[in-house]
Amino acid sequence: MDFDGTHDARGTHARPVPRPATPPPPAGPPPVPQPSHAAPALPPMPTAPPAPEQAPARPATVAEWLDTPRPAAAPGIFRYGYREPRPDKDPERLSPVTLVGVAVPLVVALLLWSLWRHGSIPYQWVLLKLFTPGDWWWAGTTSPKTFEGQEAIEVYNGVFFGVLVYAMGRLGSWPDIVRHVVTRRPQPARALLAALGALAVLSFVFPDAFPGVGWDALPVVDPLFSLVVLLTGGYEVFRSVLLTDCLYGLITLLVLWPFARIGGWWRYARERLAARSGQGTGGVPDQAPAPVQRPAAQWPELRDAGQHQAADLLSGEVHGGRMTDVDCARVRRAWDTARYDATRLARFTETVLRQGAAAWLHPSGARDLPARTARHDVLDGQVRIGRWTDRDRTPTPYRGAGAALDPDALATSLLAVGPSGSGKTQHLVRPVVESLALRALTGGCAVVAVCAAGTPLGPDGSFDVVVRIGDPASVHDLDPYAESEDPEEAAAFLAEGLVGDLGAVDTRRAATALAQLLGPYRAVHGRFPTLPVLRELLEGDEAGLGALREALAGSGGPGHAVMRRELEARIRQATSPADPAPALADRLALLDRPAFAEFFGAGSGTRPFSLRAVAHHPLRVRVELPEHGHEDASRLLVRLLLAQFTSVVRAGERQHFACLVLDDATGAVTADSVRRIQRLRAQNAGVVLALRTVGDIPEALHGPLYGAVGCRMAFSGVTTWDGSRFAQAWGTEWVETRDVAKHTVFADQPMTRAIHALRKLVTGKAVTTDAVTIRKVERERWSASELAHEVPAGHAVLSVATVRGEHAPPLLVDLRG
Repeated sequence: MDFDGTHDARGTHARPVPRPATPPPPAGPPPVPQPSHAAPALPPMPTAPPAPEQAPARPATVAEWLDTPRPAAAPGIFRYGYREPRPDKDPERLSPVTLVGVAVPLVVALLLWSLWRHGSIPYQWVLLKLFTPGDWWWAGTTSPKTFEGQEAIEVYNGVFFGVLVYAMGRLGSWPDIVRHVVTRRPQPARALLAALGALAVLSFVFPDAFPGVGWDALPVVDPLFSLVVLLTGGYEVFRSVLLTDCLYGLITLLVLWPFARIGGWWRYARERLAARSGQGTGGVPDQAPAPVQRPAAQWPELRDAGQHQAADLLSGEVHGGRMTDVDCARVRRAWDTARYDATRLARFTETVLRQGAAAWLHPSGARDLPARTARHDVLDGQVRIGRWTDRDRTPTPYRGAGAALDPDALATSLLAVGPSGSGKTQHLVRPVVESLALRALTGGCAVVAVCAAGTPLGPDGSFDVVVRIGDPASVHDLDPYAESEDPEEAAAFLAEGLVGDLGAVDTRRAATALAQLLGPYRAVHGRFPTLPVLRELLEGDEAGLGALREALAGSGGPGHAVMRRELEARIRQATSPADPAPALADRLALLDRPAFAEFFGAGSGTRPFSLRAVAHHPLRVRVELPEHGHEDASRLLVRLLLAQFTSVVRAGERQHFACLVLDDATGAVTADSVRRIQRLRAQNAGVVLALRTVGDIPEALHGPLYGAVGCRMAFSGVTTWDGSRFAQAWGTEWVETRDVAKHTVFADQPMTRAIHALRKLVTGKAVTTDAVTIRKVERERWSASELAHEVPAGHAVLSVATVRGEHAPPLLVDLRG
């Protein structure tokens, strides 16, 4: 099965895929005999991916690792075994004003009711005598003379009680209390709390119906019955049991009605009935039952597609310990590619049955890295770089969760800024390179790591190609033309690498000058010139230019006339004051040194490596640059590699992700490279740029660079100048502030002034009142001062964005957690 170029070269490459930089490890012990239908036996593999020392306990087997849930989560969260933290039990607290607003009306209502019951309120019975006949009362008193007067008093007390309860509910803060305790809770807790409140009120209305309750009933039932007596003119109506029960039922419904609204009983009942109505009559469900969830180690997606034989074989490989996490991810990726095509599906099944866990093996033959220093989830392509801190600024889903990066985030490119020793290489660059190298073993990624010689990015066995510029023992060489056949393309990224950082030299004019030499030379010799020869041509070597012109004039090949005109134009422009050739020659002199005599296509003992290969194969490449005594040459090579990478990833369609990681991007960022970085996310590619300070790039490019990348990371120890750039890029947010101002109270009355003077004499403080102002203001997410002075050592502030448009706000990450 053709799987993303892991077996056959794609494109127009003349050279095969490079082999590993070091010999493969020795074979393991003899394989265990397998049945005839099983895959070929393999050496025993590690039962679980290795874990770093600081990582928590890992599963004992690959099967357990595969079965661990990976729920959907926000960007930047390590999904392996993730559990979203529970929100605070009571994040919203009642203010003291609300509590006072409940207590004061309640106390006033109890006091008024007590005075009413004792008849101590002035003119208490005026309304009663005004609306009732005088023959109901003894003359000059409110003592009832007939039974009508007695019943009228009961009705009058009930009316006053109802008005008192209504006023207490409207004037107090009872709605806020009900919302805080009941209505804001989810069902069924909301309905249950409302039911408990209803039972409590019913116990005061019908105390005789509740055993063990000894208090008097509230004036609800008796006033209603007394009103019926007054309307009917006697007690004979209560001989009807039906009428009495209806009255009791009416009272119960009137008491339950407000609690039904508070508890949302009707809506909750409709939801429950709708859930039950999903089953049709006769006990036959309208919908098919939910499928049985099988463990991931049993490959349920293959079984659902009818590939039971392949699923059984892979399950046996997993439970038998013959499959690593990289194998599982590689087979899963092959399945995602083949599942929607019948031809590919048949080829997938055939390959699995024939090769088992070794299906679609990486061209290097490696099934894991020699060593890991970070915690990886190869199935999702995530690497854990730390832990989101539990702070007030941190949203609930992120609190205490693992901080992770994946290709979806790296495809938007990442900029990391931090001084030397802040942990950029240890906590960011190496884990990211490891993760991409593991993903390359699954066929889903190509990674190019560029660093100084001796940078600990992993052993040589973790890479397919290791290019050590300036080291005579290097196995591979770097092709400065990236195996290009187009003189214009080769001239473009060569000019960017040579003079892209020079503001006085126009890069386009420099590319034109190079193309005027590269095209004629290739037309005559069939290849591009070596860098020493190109330098001589740029310096105007008459012998070289004359020989090239004579060769073009003497041959009648197609296009030679055009190339001759190009060369003659170059010779004429050589005398112009604005000619970029001298600047190009000066920069080429940095690479035309004895230390690089056997590199850049000039030697014969090394194998040239073209960066174009990463666009067609899932390669793992490390390029080591010489820094001691060749700092300018190293920066030139970094710019050249960045220009080549952004150029080669645009060619053709590519299924695997390509990433360039620059451990030190000093001098690599130019105006043209920023524009190309912006387009990488649409080309399934990204770059990781690590800088000691933003001052290493031109000030005019600060804003465009921060806007071109989607992920930004500020390490501990950045300066306020660097922090200001991050603050501008991260923007502002609306926050709620609470300002408390104390104002001195000036009394007007003599008694009040005396009390205030006595209080000041005792406490030593003047009498004041608090004026609280709550408002929303726009504030920076992270200010420059906070980034410079409040980020602890071993921490960083990270914001994550994905190619799908998801993003996470800048949050503090503990890189040691």
